[in-house]
Amino acid sequence: MRKLAAFLLVAVMVLSLAACGKSDDGRTFKHGFDLDFPPYSHLNDDGSVSGFDVELCQAVCEKLGWKYEAVPFNWDVKDAELNAGSCDCIWSGFTINGREDDYCWSKAYSDNTQKIMVAENSGIKTLADLAGKIVGVQTATAAYDLLNDEEGQKALCDTFAKLDVYETYTIAFNDLKAGAIDAIAIDVTSGEYLMGNVTGYKFLDEVLGSEQYGIGFRKGDTELRDKVNSALDELVKDGTYDKIGKKYPEIYNYLCLGK
Repeated sequence: MRKLAAFLLVAVMVLSLAACGKSDDGRTFKHGFDLDFPPYSHLNDDGSVSGFDVELCQAVCEKLGWKYEAVPFNWDVKDAELNAGSCDCIWSGFTINGREDDYCWSKAYSDNTQKIMVAENSGIKTLADLAGKIVGVQTATAAYDLLNDEEGQKALCDTFAKLDVYETYTIAFNDLKAGAIDAIAIDVTSGEYLMGNVTGYKFLDEVLGSEQYGIGFRKGDTELRDKVNSALDELVKDGTYDKIGKKYPEIYNYLCLGK
């Protein structure tokens, strides 16, 4: 009887220690991101996902022993997806500036700026030349917010003939190439990706605004935020952050973690 009691006591202690020592292994981390915002996140033709933010999130999950789940969505429904619990965060070239109190933010991991993209033969050389022109922008982006902010660039926007708002920058760039719009207000990193090997397009020298990207969690979700921040620090130390960044030259020089 004493042997049985001792055995049961040891068994209980082992199970207790296992439970106490259990990490987040097996957790599924739901990565919410814009389905068409290269080079940060996008869906491929075969349904797979790619982009700097996708790869970095996958590396965080691997570091923490979590299962990665992609939750792509149209950017204008990001808050509904987050608040409904469909995803654990919004991580897709997401601007912190101006939204500091709206989310529980990670550390900033990338700097960026917004500029105007035009065709080189458009005759548009300065922001003043946009007067009477049709300018495109993606909905719910930092550039969109700037152009509608009295303390931002609304005065400039008021000089446009029209501000066309697009679901994605990919569609806006196609319209720019087709001559349907005269310019695009866009994040430089995204614009450089879209221009890629396409010749005949450029940014104006003047900057609309500057920003930093972070990961937006639900307000109060500090425990999850802190775990992701710690994993990001480890990825900086072991060189993974830098390695992933080098795959995306449009982004690499803007990366700011560990600097």
